[in-house]
Amino acid sequence: MSMESTTTGAPAASKRRYFLRYLSAALIVLVLAVSVGLSRPKNLRILHLRFSLPPRGTFFHKVFVFLKQASNSKQTLIPISQPMSQNQPCLLWMAPFLSGGGYSSEAWSYISALHHYNLRKPSFRLGIYQHGDLESLEFWEGLPQDARELAVALYRTGCAFNETIVVCHSEPGAWNPPLFDTTPCPPAAYDSFMAVIGRTMFETDSVNEEHVKRCNRMDYVWVPTEFHVNTFVNSGVEAKKVVKVVQAVDVSFFDPSKYQALDLNSVGQLILGSGLRKENVFVFLSVFKWEYRKGWDVLLSAYLKEFSGDDDVVLYLLTNPYHSDRNFGNKIVDFVRNSGLEKPVGGWAPIYVMEAHIAQAEFPRLYRSANAFVLPSRGEGWGRPLVEAMAMSLPVIATNWSGPTEYLTEENGYPLTVDRMSEVTQGPFKGHFWAEPSADHLRVLMRHIMSDVEDGKRKGMKAREDMIKHFSPEIVARIVTNAVQAVVDNSI
Repeated sequence: MSMESTTTGAPAASKRRYFLRYLSAALIVLVLAVSVGLSRPKNLRILHLRFSLPPRGTFFHKVFVFLKQASNSKQTLIPISQPMSQNQPCLLWMAPFLSGGGYSSEAWSYISALHHYNLRKPSFRLGIYQHGDLESLEFWEGLPQDARELAVALYRTGCAFNETIVVCHSEPGAWNPPLFDTTPCPPAAYDSFMAVIGRTMFETDSVNEEHVKRCNRMDYVWVPTEFHVNTFVNSGVEAKKVVKVVQAVDVSFFDPSKYQALDLNSVGQLILGSGLRKENVFVFLSVFKWEYRKGWDVLLSAYLKEFSGDDDVVLYLLTNPYHSDRNFGNKIVDFVRNSGLEKPVGGWAPIYVMEAHIAQAEFPRLYRSANAFVLPSRGEGWGRPLVEAMAMSLPVIATNWSGPTEYLTEENGYPLTVDRMSEVTQGPFKGHFWAEPSADHLRVLMRHIMSDVEDGKRKGMKAREDMIKHFSPEIVARIVTNAVQAVVDNSI
């Protein structure tokens, strides 16, 4: 996203010419980064990636400062990829587009939906900028080619500050001034823009005092569920600023009719149980970061208590580190050893961990390879893998609290009972409360869904219907467009 102010005098003109030359070079590098293959050295590909959407501290950050300080308020657009229109505002979406993870995938779903909706019903110019987290080369190279091409196109959008609505899609600690090293959002003074919107969420029952202050500095705060509307307002965020804007899931990309199942034998490492795969085995799948909040301990305990090697069942885990190493096999073995679980007569029910990187483009095939998806989390902001699995017509078991309450029902899935609320004892949410899902109820649900396959299929079909009806890109793009128009109307 590029912006420029009109100023007078040779020094300002020189700076603008230098900026345009640098911008052109950066765009060339970005195009190269899209097409660069695995044959290039990894450090070179990382350099390309960082040039594409540079972090704080680069020349682009200095450009933002230079533009902020420009004295002439008649700002103009550098028309690179989209024509200038005085009647159309600009929407700059700043998010961890190159990082992977929850906020990243959410941001991608929003901008993809908005881009295609805006092509048919243009109402604003759309631009993107990297913000909020470190870049991940594996994530970028795992994106579908059309997504990377879209990133290039939207990165080239240029708008003037006073025509721009900025969306800061990240946790409030990344907002200007950021509490860690990231591109500030908004990239200049708050009042330089038409409006500044924070798009965020939390996985606990409240918002801490510092984040409440940061939310109240925004013109609006978009949250994905009614659960968050209540927790944010109850924590002290001004009610008039809090707007529910649900999350999209790409029901065309996540369409089970388009894919063959992924060969799980090629990506999974056996951790417990026998490696002898039976015919017609029932596959449970779980996708999560290796953190306590995700309830991996509840899942392992329930699964290993309910099933044994005599059952035609297997559990596959796709996980990644969260402030830890990648030795998930040892972590699982240590958990079993220290939990007091007794090994069944028939031996442990098998558990596999997927050690190989699964590219984003392969996720539909991953879901296609499973019979059911399970995630007994203690709290979710939204639950991206849950809605992706539901779009793929998988029956889903998930904790009946926080984000999933926006879309998971008894008709389209298996809500997991909460035993009690527990206090968070460490980390950034220390002192907050989240849910303790029932391990006993999880055992019942997993046994039921394995035994009554047809019931699971019916709920899976209903889940996809609900994703299409309420959370498809077309539906959510319309919701966001209406919310943007409301912001424009209120700023006039």
